[in-house]
Amino acid sequence: MAKSGLGSSLAYVLSRAEREVTRGLAATLAGEDVTVEQWRILRALADGRGHSMGELAEAVLMPHPTLTKAVDRLIDRALVHRGASAGDRRRVAVFLADRGRDLLARVDGAVAEHHRAVAAAFGQERTERLMRELEDLAAALDHASAEAVAPR
Repeated sequence: MAKSGLGSSLAYVLSRAEREVTRGLAATLAGEDVTVEQWRILRALADGRGHSMGELAEAVLMPHPTLTKAVDRLIDRALVHRGASAGDRRRVAVFLADRGRDLLARVDGAVAEHHRAVAAAFGQERTERLMRELEDLAAALDHASAEAVAPR
């Protein structure tokens, strides 16, 4: 049966699903006084390489001004720090601090449990397939966008 109204909009359906998943994740992280956005930042920095604000903004899907405020709050809590980039000492990068690594270690189990709860509600195979399909959708749209702006 075809949907009508908002339910017929892919953007709306994706936003609704994202809202539900994020609501549960936010509740999971609330005990450590960490927002979903802050968790994304900490998780992105967990690779230990340090990232420029531009790289980090792209990785965590946040606009620069919002990211700057979030990083500043994490610095105030001594969870991350700014320092010289390993590749270019003139460039500033953001790094995960030891306290941030400790915090991630504490919440990783709860985040994994949240993922398991989503998979239990939707089905493990469906969840894995959905994640693959959404990654494919994002890549296809990114490719189409790049093609549209490429000089001819």
